[in-house]
Amino acid sequence: MLSDRDRDRLLAVSGRRTFARNEIVFHEGEPGETLHIVRSGRLAVRVTSTGGDVATLAVLSPGRFFGELALLQEHNTRTATVVALEPTETVTLSRAVFEEARRSHPALVNVVNRLLADTVERLSQALLEAMYLGVDERVARRLVELAEIYRSGAARVVVPITQDDLAGMAGTTRPTANLVLGRLADAGAVRLERGRIEVTDLATLRRHGGLLA
Repeated sequence: MLSDRDRDRLLAVSGRRTFARNEIVFHEGEPGETLHIVRSGRLAVRVTSTGGDVATLAVLSPGRFFGELALLQEHNTRTATVVALEPTETVTLSRAVFEEARRSHPALVNVVNRLLADTVERLSQALLEAMYLGVDERVARRLVELAEIYRSGAARVVVPITQDDLAGMAGTTRPTANLVLGRLADAGAVRLERGRIEVTDLATLRRHGGLLA
């Protein structure tokens, strides 16, 4: 949504961060003032419930972003913990730097508008799924998304995500997710291994998620 000139201006004031596998980018509850755009690697977004349980909300891949509210709120507090699942690099933009750049180049405000629109669209879709889709479909859809993130052209895709992580992403409990995975395994869509899930038939998995082939 930016011209080449405005994109170059934005990148010129951006920083770079690198993170090792399992390194925390930031913790839930910390002050936040920086937007991150994933350049390489994958990260998990996790939250802690009032009971102390940790749930994974999403896995972010290159091109995705997080921490966008830091560009809008002067005293922003991080609403989730983000951890690198593998060696990762992000492009960073602080609120102070963005505000200074925006004053000189008003078109950069389109960046924030687009980020907010993307966030609202994802949240709306998640709400609709939680209200109207059964747990089998939600689990299958999250696996389809993960398979797209981790696929490298092969027919079979290994997703290095635990059943606990998948349950959090699907908005269910681990025992329920385990039952659904068992049904998907019986259908030949997945193979279950310790600490990871192998997607063996993506077309079948998509059908179980109610998605078009």
